[in-house]
Amino acid sequence: MSPRSPSVNEELRRRSRERLLQATVELVDERGYEATTLGDIACRAGSARGLISYYFPGKRQLLQSAVHRLMHHSLQAALEREPVPEGEDAGRERLARAIDAILGLARERPLLMRTHMAGILTAEGFIQCPEQQRLAFLLRDTVERYGTEDADTDYRLLRALLMGSVVAVLLPGAPMPAARLRAELFQRYGLDWELGTPPGEGPEPPLEGPPPLQDPPPVPGPKGAATEG
Repeated sequence: MSPRSPSVNEELRRRSRERLLQATVELVDERGYEATTLGDIACRAGSARGLISYYFPGKRQLLQSAVHRLMHHSLQAALEREPVPEGEDAGRERLARAIDAILGLARERPLLMRTHMAGILTAEGFIQCPEQQRLAFLLRDTVERYGTEDADTDYRLLRALLMGSVVAVLLPGAPMPAARLRAELFQRYGLDWELGTPPGEGPEPPLEGPPPLQDPPPVPGPKGAATEG
């Protein structure tokens, strides 16, 4: 049997890595981070346990790469969904779809996304990996097509706003409604509510602030006290 060519070996490594990433998403989404072991992931992926260490420094880095891959695939699917945005309004439609894709993951996979955000805030911080770079390219391209004059700065701002919105949706004990956060982001970027994938069939949530505070009722004085005229 002749030895495999370098291109075949590279494709096999790519597929092996993809299986590990997919298995990580599935298991953490089902069981949570602590209950998922590297052995579990290797078993689900049909790979040797030692292969994980070949590709990733540890479980936290593996999870970040896996979620970034999921986000990239979700965003790409949203941007390529028929009808593909065209014409002068295409940039605004693409940005609306990007916002909806990321907020949709927070609603659909709360355990996975909460675990991911918690990991970013730990000592390991934000992991630079091929999956994150592909996600960043799509987001930056979306900002460029929207019409920004400073894509580097505005891409980072959009990333921060999306991360903050995901945290707000998933905040234990005090979650924000995803529809309200969507409305805030759409207002900031001047996007019509009907763009992208509006949640449900309801109208756009109002953006007005809380009602003005009322003057407190007067505190009654002691009996017999004189009152001001």
